[in-house]
Amino acid sequence: MTLAQPQPGEYAEAYAHYLGTPVQGDVLTLLETQAAELGLLFRRFSDSQALHRYAPGKWSLKDLLQHLTDTERMFTYRCLRIGRGDTAPLPGFDENAFAAAAQSDGRPLGLLLVDFQAARAASLALFRSLPEAAWLNPGTTNGRQVTARCMPYFALAHAAHHLAVVRERYLPGLM
Repeated sequence: MTLAQPQPGEYAEAYAHYLGTPVQGDVLTLLETQAAELGLLFRRFSDSQALHRYAPGKWSLKDLLQHLTDTERMFTYRCLRIGRGDTAPLPGFDENAFAAAAQSDGRPLGLLLVDFQAARAASLALFRSLPEAAWLNPGTTNGRQVTARCMPYFALAHAAHHLAVVRERYLPGLM
């Protein structure tokens, strides 16, 4: 199954930053590749290096990885609800409150990485299980209109953004 990129009208303008750049290739294959890339990148860090923050008040690498996992699960949950035809509005979440509650700096980096990989695998399993018609189901997340088809693309773009942040802002302070 190849999942076509969402078109304007399937999502509120506020989500355009996730979907503005056309994806080259199959989004589900790219999500698999991205998970492998993320694993390779984070395996470069020791547990103590993963406590690094590129500036005061910023997340550690462990916090950032936990954020990716939490957000992955949110996108998947939203896709499940919308894909199954649930039209009840879905709330947003406070990423900073989640990060503080997770206490990721006290967890081994390897376990945080296993958790992300499990969340991504579960996302892919759900995405591959949805019937074709479900992808155009409309829903509301965080007060904004969206279709189920947007969720894999959101997951891909969100993780890509944070991988770029790791390379640009965290790596220079560690290498």
